[in-house]
Amino acid sequence: MKLNNKKFYQLLLCGAILLGPTACSDFLDEQDPSNLQPDTFYTIPDHAEAAVASIYADTRFFGDGAGIFSANWQMLEAPTGTATTETGQNSDLNNLYALIYDGNTGHISNWWNGVYKVIANANLAIEKIPGIQFPAANESQKVRLLGEARFLRAWAYFYAVRLWGDVPLITKPQTASSEDFFPSRASQEEVYKLIVEDLQAAEAAGLADFNTNGRVSKMAVKAYLAKVYLTMAGFPLSKGQSHYKLAADKAFEVITYAKANPSTLGLFATYKELHDEKLKNRMEHLFQIQYNTVVQGFPLNDFFPNFKAVTYAGPSGTGSTVPTLSFYNSYETGDLRTKDQEGWFYTTYYTNGTGDKFDLGAPYVFKYFNIAALGGPGITPTRLNNLNVNQMRYADVLLMYAEAQAELGTINQDAYDAFKAIRDRAKLKTPAIGTYTPATFKEAVWKERWHEFAYEGITWFDMVRLRKVFNEETKKFDNFVGHRNLNVSGGAPLLEKHLLFPLGIQEMRNNPNLKPQNPGYN
Repeated sequence: MKLNNKKFYQLLLCGAILLGPTACSDFLDEQDPSNLQPDTFYTIPDHAEAAVASIYADTRFFGDGAGIFSANWQMLEAPTGTATTETGQNSDLNNLYALIYDGNTGHISNWWNGVYKVIANANLAIEKIPGIQFPAANESQKVRLLGEARFLRAWAYFYAVRLWGDVPLITKPQTASSEDFFPSRASQEEVYKLIVEDLQAAEAAGLADFNTNGRVSKMAVKAYLAKVYLTMAGFPLSKGQSHYKLAADKAFEVITYAKANPSTLGLFATYKELHDEKLKNRMEHLFQIQYNTVVQGFPLNDFFPNFKAVTYAGPSGTGSTVPTLSFYNSYETGDLRTKDQEGWFYTTYYTNGTGDKFDLGAPYVFKYFNIAALGGPGITPTRLNNLNVNQMRYADVLLMYAEAQAELGTINQDAYDAFKAIRDRAKLKTPAIGTYTPATFKEAVWKERWHEFAYEGITWFDMVRLRKVFNEETKKFDNFVGHRNLNVSGGAPLLEKHLLFPLGIQEMRNNPNLKPQNPGYN
């Protein structure tokens, strides 16, 4: 598997050129800057900053295109059964919806290449930054940057291990002469060990408790540790009680900070604040992938209804990820998240964003509708969609804590309050704490996760770690294997093989050491 960093050095060249003027003789003596290599680039603190900034930029593969009317992020939504398509013109996306994807599906290769590019450039930073001389007064800057690089490597490996199971565990920069240039796959246990070690290193790296600048914060790292422990407690590692306790404790550290700093971290009062670009990286947003039209605009436009005039652009949109009516109808009566233009969905909007109100004919995802950019009553649209993409919200921390406590057999007041806070915002009445058993409380939390985190790239991973799927008709949970996706013709069932995605065929051809393919995809 070749991990090429050529683009990385080309990006960093811009920063190197702008560092300051040089004399003509110095310029003539310098090495050709177009041939920058790791050993000649990593020499001053600004290079370390640029290196880490490039890793953050690499995370934007999440929203990159995957053929006509499709993007990479849709791979996490299509198989869940909560979404369907109005276009049907992308065969790879159709195969994901129909649960017949394989190693030739383009999204799968894009994800592999994306996460391993993050890992490759994180490895470079982690190896090279320690050798850069920082002023004594700025030594904490070096520690912080290394912590950020290790967090981003953990972020990428956490996706990889959940998508493919056993994956190559690469921790050093690679060249064609590297001993493990064609690496074999490491066990999931080994991968999770590195993820935890990286997150713990990031947690101790002197990061700000909370950041509004788009960089990872200490609270975000703690939230990710909670999610990693919760995942390890479930399938496939099945570590159980010890890791449910670790997850609960780590999530509660974030909750404790939020209680002490309610103006810094907590739930937004309204759902519209979640897609207000003035509030990016604030309050509920613990970690987001950063977008700005100067570099790259918000990439989730495939949620727009197909050829309906809901924005300044008129009748446009792709409609390749839209809610299923069955999932929309599975919310409780009165749930604010289903109220038109108030929660996660909209069923009406305004012609060209600012004109007369019209009926959309079905529910569509409003969760990411940027009114300031796209138009609304009395609003002149900026046409610049600068929203970020959520990766970790405080709401997730609350429900992780509630779930972990239920798994530990204890519904304490803090767990109940965390669960109730999510329902309170949705304007739902929550039964008294004494009416729940640990088992019924756990399922209530699962159901809340399905409805709170719909279309955020979370539901699929909940399905896999729980090996359970929310049944929209019975409002109960089916076993993963055998659950029928009602949105596929004939009700295609989820199979054992779907617990993992296949490895990309081309990657396996490039690296024979990746064999065998994941079960069921040969």
